[in-house]
Amino acid sequence: MKTQALKGMRDLLPNEQTLRDYIQGKILETYRASGFERISTPMLEDMENLDKSDGGDNLNLIFKVLKRGDKLTAALNSGDPKELSDMGLRYDLTLPLSRFYAANKDKLPHPFKVIQTDRVFRAERPQKGRLREFVQCDIDILGDESPNAEVELIDVTTRALLGIGFDGFTVNINDRRILRGMLESMGFAADTLDSVCITFDKMDKIGADGVKAELLEKQLPESAVNALADFIAAGEVTLDAVAARCADPAIADDLKYVLATANAMAAGRYQVAYCPSLVRGQGYYTGMVFEITCPQFSGAVAGGGRYDNMVGKFLGTQVPAVGFSIGFERVCGILLEQGYQIPGAKQKIALLYGKDADFTAVLSKAAALRDTYNVTVLPQGKKLGKQLGQLEAAGFAGAAFMDKDEVKVFSAQ
Repeated sequence: MKTQALKGMRDLLPNEQTLRDYIQGKILETYRASGFERISTPMLEDMENLDKSDGGDNLNLIFKVLKRGDKLTAALNSGDPKELSDMGLRYDLTLPLSRFYAANKDKLPHPFKVIQTDRVFRAERPQKGRLREFVQCDIDILGDESPNAEVELIDVTTRALLGIGFDGFTVNINDRRILRGMLESMGFAADTLDSVCITFDKMDKIGADGVKAELLEKQLPESAVNALADFIAAGEVTLDAVAARCADPAIADDLKYVLATANAMAAGRYQVAYCPSLVRGQGYYTGMVFEITCPQFSGAVAGGGRYDNMVGKFLGTQVPAVGFSIGFERVCGILLEQGYQIPGAKQKIALLYGKDADFTAVLSKAAALRDTYNVTVLPQGKKLGKQLGQLEAAGFAGAAFMDKDEVKVFSAQ
């Protein structure tokens, strides 16, 4: 049998899992201290819900689950591939939360401030920072239409990152409504705006020339493409310049408020910036969107936005909603590469005992040592030197012995 984990999925060694547990715990501590409550939802969702979730390219990355028994036989006989699957693994936590809220809204506070930290799945082409199974750490506010909800999510998320020693990052913010208004004024048809935005979102990767080439390849109006290219070439794109091209420039007021308030909250600890090309790939976003980027990683380490129409797909009535998700895998990967150490963590030692030792006494001594150390009890090997070398290689700081009072600290410590 194969010993390797499936492609795009990982086994985690104890040292990395310890670090992940600590980081997730610190993030949860910040979330909970800010009044957010944690829920859990199933990994599997109804395939019809997933298909209608406006997840953008993620809809092409869903792991689908085949029907079972007679239903599978009937689906195969139908010849329609869409009939083969009735459920799939969730690709993010937004759709499950929207379904959860629609089913339980009468039991929940208003507005509902919620935490989700869980695994999600995408049939990606695996690469550094992009796995098929990964953890997201989400906070969302449902039932608050004011821009204060965006500000609060930015504040709580950035405090969570700062709390685990993550710094040097920038919070980039945009509003899809403003971007769409500008693009329409340039001559792009309303039904092509999503496609234009997806290309515009790639500007940091393919540059202005790449954006222009891709839009022309999509056979969009040359006059509109040239208008956008000229606008980009004019230099720094300001929020006022973009808003001036919208039918209603006042649409930028909420974004200006969020930028100003988030900057005040940052107090120089991180940067807050208007990013006119930021779109986010999910189609369900309806207003403001945001991402956190850092010099250590080429992509975003956190992202989110407002999705006021998602819950309405279940209820038939609109519920304002906004969320922010930390890319847990990417944050952990960056911290590991930087040699991150858990602050204040107790050193790990082994308490070694002989074959004739009273095991009750062994456990009692280990309990006393745990005031100072994290202690593992182990039978002492026949070759003590070799055993101590193995313990040191495994990350132990030292060893204690049943018949001695002192702790032998390894030289590397």
